[in-house]
Amino acid sequence: MRARWGYFLLVIGIVVLAWGCRSSDHSPAHQHQMNTPAADQENPANRHMHRVPFDTLVQRFEAPEREKWQKPDLVIEQMGDLSDKVVADIGAGTGYFAFRIAQKAKKVIAIDIDERFLNYIEQKNAAREEPLPIETRKVPPDDPQLSKGEADIVLLVDTYHHIENRPEYFARVREKLPPDGLLMIVDFKKEEMPVGPPMDIKLSPETVVAELKQAGYQSVEVDTQLLPYQYIVTARP
Repeated sequence: MRARWGYFLLVIGIVVLAWGCRSSDHSPAHQHQMNTPAADQENPANRHMHRVPFDTLVQRFEAPEREKWQKPDLVIEQMGDLSDKVVADIGAGTGYFAFRIAQKAKKVIAIDIDERFLNYIEQKNAAREEPLPIETRKVPPDDPQLSKGEADIVLLVDTYHHIENRPEYFARVREKLPPDGLLMIVDFKKEEMPVGPPMDIKLSPETVVAELKQAGYQSVEVDTQLLPYQYIVTARP
């Protein structure tokens, strides 16, 4: 009789444990983890990028053949004399532009929402014989966290289409620029090309211009000729 009672208690215990595990799978905390903003609320450009492993992104951003069509030195020339300028590189990624600019500028603030990229920049810079004047800064997606007049030039390369609520975001950027400051946006043309994101993610330069004017920029210019796959939009506060 005692053995049967012990067996009965064992069965009851297993049933209770199984029910508890099943209930925990559907608890509010578990549902919250399954419905994180990263999974459900990102814009299409960010969802597209986050499907790609980090190491693959690094290889893609740093690919030697990128220089042929990105023409980084030519892009940097459009900023003018940088010897006494601070440049904020929003969406700095691997520092493809940050390292090049830092060789000419007073300082570069490499801004990104992904700490892995910032760590990559810091490690790469620390490995140099003479580290360059690059400051890394992790920011939330909706605020570049620049102080007033901190940067003379704000640069975004292949990043504009990743930003949500762009008129509001770039109104914040405009408020932080000095009166003679410059915003430069380099992004992919809305055409079928061998590089760049899918067509439905790309933005036309007309869209960029309209959004920047909505954000309060007074002088906005577009160059679609300098680069084969990208346009350059420059704006003054």
